[in-house]
Amino acid sequence: MTYEKIKKNPEVCALLKKGNENLGVLGYTDHSMAHCALVAERAAYILKVLEYPEHQQELSKIAGIMHDIGNAVNRTHHAEIGAIFANSILKETDMSIEDRITVVSAIGNHDESTGGAKDAVSAALILADKSDVRRNRVRSKEKDKFDIHDRVNYAVVGSSLKVDANERKISLNLQIDPNMCSMYEYFDIFLGRMMMCRGAAEVLNAKFRLTVNGGKVL
Repeated sequence: MTYEKIKKNPEVCALLKKGNENLGVLGYTDHSMAHCALVAERAAYILKVLEYPEHQQELSKIAGIMHDIGNAVNRTHHAEIGAIFANSILKETDMSIEDRITVVSAIGNHDESTGGAKDAVSAALILADKSDVRRNRVRSKEKDKFDIHDRVNYAVVGSSLKVDANERKISLNLQIDPNMCSMYEYFDIFLGRMMMCRGAAEVLNAKFRLTVNGGKVL
């Protein structure tokens, strides 16, 4: 089983589409295939730079593309719901039991409310998912109707994730428009996620660094 096959799987595509539609009704930012594909590629990039085996890179991509399928049922506990869905889907493929459990575990642990990094694949997934902060994740709407999540994401005019293998450092660098949201608002929404990233980096024997507008924050 490969990432490219899972990315084209009709059930995965349908679940992601429905989940993104559901979150749109609730006012959440984009959680479409585009977000999941970015997370998949970024998770694999993290493990590649840190010289993890290609097999683990591939598993992180599969976990990344599937990680939000649980939103098709409910946002609450979407990670655990998605893990159950993923197990059912992957059970019908040629993926080994060990690999399937690794992917399912990563998906089930990617949400900051209940999860946390347990191994390299889950750590890479968390870092890739929580670092996807960008203006174009905000859905089209009038600015005066933005909630705090919209304002915080729209305020991010620049974002980059860099991995330094020599220093074992993972850095998320953000440029934020202070006229769109305050630093207090940003951390009110994202502090838990950034702390989760720090824990994930530690699982990868690395340090997590967050800079905002050129200044070190974490």
